[in-house]
Amino acid sequence: MLVVNYNFIKNIPSSTINTRLCSISVVYPDISPISRMQNMCTSIKPAICQAIAIIFLALSCCGELHASGEHLVQENKTIIVGANINYPPYEFLDKNGKLTGYNVDLYRAIARVMGLDIKFSYGPWHEKMKDLQQGRVDILMGLGYTQERTKLMDFSPPHTIINVSLFGRSGTPKVKSIKELKDKKVIILRGGRLHEYAIEQGLTGNSIVLVDNYADGLRLLASGHYDYALFPKMTGIFVAQELGLASIKPINEISEVIEYCSAVKKGNRELLARFATGMAILKKTGQYKDIHDKWLGVLEPRGIPLKRVIKVGSIVGFFLLGGLLHSFVWSAMLKRQVEQRTSALSLEVKERQRAEEELRRNQEQLVQASKMAAIGTLVSGVAHEINNPNGLIYLNVTMLSDMYESIRHIMEDKFAKDGDFIVGKWQYSEVRENLEQLLSETLDASKRVGRIVEDLKNFSKRDNSELNEIVDINSATKSAIRLISTSIKQSTDFFSVSYDEKIPKIRGNMQRIEQVVVNLIVNACQSLAGRDRSITVMTRYDYDHRMAELEITDEGVGIASDQLQYIADPFYTTKREQGGTGLGLSVSSKIVKDHGGILTINSSVGKGTTAILSLPIYESGDIS
Repeated sequence: MLVVNYNFIKNIPSSTINTRLCSISVVYPDISPISRMQNMCTSIKPAICQAIAIIFLALSCCGELHASGEHLVQENKTIIVGANINYPPYEFLDKNGKLTGYNVDLYRAIARVMGLDIKFSYGPWHEKMKDLQQGRVDILMGLGYTQERTKLMDFSPPHTIINVSLFGRSGTPKVKSIKELKDKKVIILRGGRLHEYAIEQGLTGNSIVLVDNYADGLRLLASGHYDYALFPKMTGIFVAQELGLASIKPINEISEVIEYCSAVKKGNRELLARFATGMAILKKTGQYKDIHDKWLGVLEPRGIPLKRVIKVGSIVGFFLLGGLLHSFVWSAMLKRQVEQRTSALSLEVKERQRAEEELRRNQEQLVQASKMAAIGTLVSGVAHEINNPNGLIYLNVTMLSDMYESIRHIMEDKFAKDGDFIVGKWQYSEVRENLEQLLSETLDASKRVGRIVEDLKNFSKRDNSELNEIVDINSATKSAIRLISTSIKQSTDFFSVSYDEKIPKIRGNMQRIEQVVVNLIVNACQSLAGRDRSITVMTRYDYDHRMAELEITDEGVGIASDQLQYIADPFYTTKREQGGTGLGLSVSSKIVKDHGGILTINSSVGKGTTAILSLPIYESGDIS
């Protein structure tokens, strides 16, 4: 067996190392014979140094060279390797209770290349520390280096540098220094290196929450009872992924790092050197990188290699440049073609405009005449296509209302006995308050649909037989506002209503009065130029004329005086581009006349419009 210095062997190319021919053991620079060899090698060229190393390797295949005063490890002895069962992804038990992890794969690879017989002894890390001191374990795979621990153990050079992070829930604020955590609750693994570090930084028992494993710590953090967790970065990320704790993330990286080394009992440096030799071989042959990438590479953020960025950037730049050149040439050609066509089209366009204007005037006259002629066919189709499904809606909602009344006492008993429960997607406490009103409003809306169809059918026919209800104009106004509340909120931030509570009732049809109010308020909303414009609704009683009045005033764009006289005509509209049909005010005027009332519209361009609905009050004896 050849004993060489670690700094010496690391310069040997991997092609010169054949572990089946000879056994190599690395010792530290403080071993005097090898130190002298190292000092000599560092003073000559690397090529000569490598040649000397090859000579020693060849000699070692024929016999063993021993460093004077040093005792080598017996090759036929089984080496007991201590492992921590709770330090993922470095050393831990998988779901099947099998020891696995970065360190485990690393040591198994070292054993293969060095021809060592190893056996793992695993358990809680503090027990393995005790086993090492009492001789039940020969070497610990991974232990954080501290000056205090060197009094009891010898350490290898660090085979891994472990970064430390402060973990928190999503949205947890960052901290500039760990000393800012004195008023926070910080979760730390009991007795570990970071426990010592936290105490060194001035954190007290009031701030530190100790746990026995990382999984419990992250669960406590995710529960919201504590503020932060101070854990090794890779360990925290690995455990959070395994537990599915997507809200737990590294908040800050701490300046403290853990030098992760192999450790033996004080004085057993020969064994430490043996494993350091194997580590050097793994690094030279690329096995170390493979193991590192397998366990730690998947957790580390990966950037895009510079060469790939340059390559992709060059390709994209080439195509962009080609595209720009192509666009420039195409644009120049297109410009010339446009200039040629423009002169030819200018005369054609002027002629077409004259023809289209004449055609538009003729079409408007034809369309108006066609609308009036086709009203009978339209109403027949609407009555058939709308009344049938609307009747089904009305019937089904009525049945649902009856069903709800039948089962209400059962649900109320359950609510009283068991408390709130889910009905569909809603809490029953919300359903019991709103369902009856929702069903009632749906029935009213269905009636209104039917009434609108009837209004179209009876547009030119007076029908007083259904105008026999006693109607509260305040209630009709409230119901109408509730139905179009969404349109109101989308149109203005300044909508106000005032009711005359002493206003007398009127005789007529509740549904039709609501329809008039809806039409008038919708027209007011559509006239507003912005949400800062207002709409005011007011009811009052005109004692002199014994009329119940509803006044709706808006700060909209207004109506020109030459258009005001036509607004009640069928199919006349100033909002045809917005889909207006010209029937709203026409139908409303007809309903008001059927009730014996008056609809007055006053408007000024740029100032707004005021609509006043006046209806005769109900007199005792009017209804038989």
